[in-house]
Amino acid sequence: MAKGHRAQIKRERNANKDTRPSAKLSYARIPTQKACFVLDAIRGKDVETALGILAYNPRYASSVIEKLLKSAIANAENNNGMKAENLYVEECYANKGPTMKRVKPRAQGRAYRIEKRMSHITVVLNER
Repeated sequence: MAKGHRAQIKRERNANKDTRPSAKLSYARIPTQKACFVLDAIRGKDVETALGILAYNPRYASSVIEKLLKSAIANAENNNGMKAENLYVEECYANKGPTMKRVKPRAQGRAYRIEKRMSHITVVLNER
C-alpha cells in the first residue's frame, strides 16, 4: 500500500509522467511478430528516413505503422512544439493483444482452430 494522502500520491505519479511525444494503436489486426519485423527496421532512425523505409516496405504492417508514425510526428509538433526535422524514433514496440479464435472445418468431421492475433503498437519519438 502506498503511504501518504491520495492527492500527494497523484502529484508524485504525475510528476514522473513521460513527456516524450508518442502514438499508440490498440487492437491492430497484425500479429506482434510481423509488426516487429517492420518496427526493427525504423528503430533509432530519424523520422524522414523512417517514413522512407515504411513507404517502400512491402509488408502490410508498414502501412499501418507509417500512419502511426505520422500521428506521433503531428503530436510532437502540435502538443510539444517540436520541429519535425529534429525528431527520431527513440522507442517502438508491439505488445500482444487479444486473440480471436475461429474454427475451420476439416476432413472427417474434425475442426481446426484458427487464431487471429492482434497487437498494441507504440511509437515514441524524441528530439536530437
